[in-house]
Amino acid sequence: MPLVRISLSKSHSSETQDAISKSIHQSLIEHFNVPVDDYFHIIEALKQPQLKYPKTYLDVAHTDSIVFVQIIAAKGRTTEQKEKLYSRIAELVAQNTSLRTDDVIITLLENEKDNWSFGQGAMQSFNHV
Repeated sequence: MPLVRISLSKSHSSETQDAISKSIHQSLIEHFNVPVDDYFHIIEALKQPQLKYPKTYLDVAHTDSIVFVQIIAAKGRTTEQKEKLYSRIAELVAQNTSLRTDDVIITLLENEKDNWSFGQGAMQSFNHV
């Protein structure tokens, strides 16, 4: 926990994809107290026509380099933790790639701890939230 899905254009190199993933994971470690080995990411490299977005939304301009980050995590974080997480993800992605912070779209979906199984068909418990 959490599970991260990164959707982006196939035009991003595998090195960029890896840097985005590592930037997100580092941010989760720093602001959501996620253990280092709690690293479950799905990267979807899509054809450009499969990514739909406005060129500008809420006074934020987007380009074809846009990246969608969906994080599924157990409830328990404060609004302040969430704000710091979003900011840090955008900051590290921009720092470690050629992407702009404006092109990093983040969605957090929260659920209960008992909605997770990490294998063996078991409902494992975890206490880092």
